[in-house]
Amino acid sequence: MRSIWVTFQKEGIHKYPGADTDPRYATGDWDDVSFLGFPHRHTFYFKIWIEVFHNDRDIEFIQFQRWLERRYTSVEKGLDGDALQLDYKSCEMIADDLATVIQKKYPSRWLKISVAEDDENGCEIEYPRHIPRG
Repeated sequence: MRSIWVTFQKEGIHKYPGADTDPRYATGDWDDVSFLGFPHRHTFYFKIWIEVFHNDRDIEFIQFQRWLERRYTSVEKGLDGDALQLDYKSCEMIADDLATVIQKKYPSRWLKISVAEDDENGCEIEYPRHIPRG
């Protein structure tokens, strides 16, 4: 299989509801992450791989990157300010949301998405070819 990949980054704010009160996270010890229960900022790093069917710019990667970045702009999302307001979304949820959008525009292609917080920790999810119904 052949694929292309693109990267971009975007500032965002999210939280993990309940992390400030759940004893699994609010341990009061070295592993306490109760601060995650409050809105906090990250730079989210995205890397997206998508299947292509030939070598001559089946999907032109600069255009693909720009299209992806626009999914997170104030103009496209109606946001105030520059930071994404991600509420309770985990990296995995952000990847799933993005996969849904990509699969609508580029159906029947294998896809892999990586979303990382501050380029330190994150997720990587593969999505098999999505065949639209209807």
